Order: sequence, then C-alpha cells, then structure tokens
Amino acid sequence: MIQRVSQARVLVGGEVIGEIGIGLLVLLCAERGDSEVQSDKLLAKILKLRIFADDGGKMNRSVQDVAGGLLIVSQFTLAADVSGGNRPSFTGAAAPDEGRRLYDYFVAQARALHPVVGTGQFAADMQVHLVNDGPVTIPLRIDPLSIQ
Repeated sequence: MIQRVSQARVLVGGEVIGEIGIGLLVLLCAERGDSEVQSDKLLAKILKLRIFADDGGKMNRSVQDVAGGLLIVSQFTLAADVSGGNRPSFTGAAAPDEGRRLYDYFVAQARALHPVVGTGQFAADMQVHLVNDGPVTIPLRIDPLSIQ
C-alpha cells in the first residue's frame, strides 16, 4: 500500500526513527510465498509510478521525478483475512523471520536505487504520522503467478 504524502514520520517509544517530506509512505507486507523477485518488481513499480502532479496538475511524475522520499514501514496487518468472522486472521502473512528478511531486502534495494529512504522498525509498536497529499492511496500487489 502506498500513500502520496507531503510529510510522514515514524515514532518508536516517542522518538522519530524515520521521516520524509514529499514522497511516498510505503506500507509493506510480506505474504507467504513472496520472494525477492516480487520485491524487485514492486520497488520498480513504486519508483516509476506516476502519481505526482506535473505543471499542468496531472498525475504525470514519479517519486524519482519530484526527488521525493520513501518511508518504508512494515505492516503485516495488510495480510488480514476477515472472511471467517470479526477477528482478523494473519495466516497469510509471511512468518516473522521471512517477513523480516524480505523487509530488510526491500529496504536495502530501495537504498541502492533511491537517494532518500527512511524506515520504520520491523515488529515494533510504531506510531505513523502522515499528511496524505490528495488524498492518494494506492494498493499495490505483485502476483506470484505473474512472475515467470
């Protein structure tokens, strides 16, 4: 899930651990069976997605075009399944060790390809503050079956 923001920050224990100005808040969830290939495709899509306004006011610029930041926050609750009742099931989320490995991989790749990257803290109780610009919120998912 991505949100176009004018600013965003993550706090853990009252301390800011990651923040950006204009850019994208990336709420990242690793699901069972996800891989580095999906991670790479997702990052490429995020960096090129044209959801920032050009001079004419049309969504025609990417986060790279506007020199925006990425704030990457792990959020396993995006894998919630509420079809079986009122209490969400998170069995679709990757196991914690695998989720951490894929999160760390995604962050490392983002830092290698983009100059401004902030993060949350995996498995921490975080407070995420953001000003959603637009608002623009877009769910993104790379289907494992689409990777050949």
